[in-house]
Amino acid sequence: MRTFLLSSLLALTLAFSSLAELRYHDASQFKIIGKPTLATDTLYNRLPDSLCGRIRQQLWNVGRNSAGIAVRFRSNTTTIGAKWVSWHNFGMNHMTATGVRGLDLYSLQDDGSWTFVNSARPGNKPENTSSIMTGMSPEMREYLLYLPLYDSCNSLSIGVDSAAVIEMPAVDLPVADKPIVWYGTSITQGGCASRAGMAATAIVERALNRVVINLGFSGNGRLDPEIAEVMAAIDASVYILDCLPNVTTPQIKERTERFYSILRAAHPDTPILMVQNPEFPNMRFNAETRRLIEEKNATWHGFYSRFRSAGDRNVHFISSRGMIGDDNEATVDCAHFTDLGFERCAAYFVPLLRAYLR
Repeated sequence: MRTFLLSSLLALTLAFSSLAELRYHDASQFKIIGKPTLATDTLYNRLPDSLCGRIRQQLWNVGRNSAGIAVRFRSNTTTIGAKWVSWHNFGMNHMTATGVRGLDLYSLQDDGSWTFVNSARPGNKPENTSSIMTGMSPEMREYLLYLPLYDSCNSLSIGVDSAAVIEMPAVDLPVADKPIVWYGTSITQGGCASRAGMAATAIVERALNRVVINLGFSGNGRLDPEIAEVMAAIDASVYILDCLPNVTTPQIKERTERFYSILRAAHPDTPILMVQNPEFPNMRFNAETRRLIEEKNATWHGFYSRFRSAGDRNVHFISSRGMIGDDNEATVDCAHFTDLGFERCAAYFVPLLRAYLR
């Protein structure tokens, strides 16, 4: 035990020593991807500041979470670290701190794929300093740093060796032109991934090397027309409507037509994917849950059929059958996905999206 403690203390001492020698650079000087709009009151906010006071306060608050936003840069550093100040130092009892308010680093490989490097683990206070990786060879690498899923950064700096180069990326991946825009709930936002890079939107982004704009709003994916306007302002390759867990059948009836019409008026030919409610594990045991979800799915499909009958051949209905498997092992709480659930969800969507990408 004594040997173990001494080894642990030595490792911590070396980590803090390497962090102390790093030179930190404000992340804002590098390429920021995944933002729905540039007109935000803070850099890592997802919603335009014009919506403050115009939309429900709960929706505005979760819109300030940085889910899906990432920093792209390149460096030849041998050690990499990060300093960031969390917006509200949020925590939950069913999601890891690394997923809620940590950072997640990936490196681009020669074949265009992305490899996980390490996560930056947050502490118990808003101010965080974390060593992400040490002991690397001093070669130039392209990096992708995901920001927190359920919190945001008031400030963010990336630490590299004092003599190392850190600069804008040289490779335009993931491609930012015509992004995928994914609208939904807490699941879309990333609940309950163990780290930011394990949200389905992030996995799909890396698999397709196409930027995915995460418009998941925990508890608040309720077909608000203002969000449709935000989406319509983006020249997307495809729009995904994946919000059924947050809406009731009456809300679907009341709001779907307007939400769809805002998107379609701005983009007559862009594919719109209307996704069924996931098949949650408790549907197997709770008859009322099954009834409500099946009712919502049927109502949603009714609108899809109406749009198709009116001549829209670019609206598509996506079944959720088999999306997260049928072994009941893909969620934390019969609703929010584990990493396994997100991996399965992403694997389900990737081939579908390949067919719709423009």
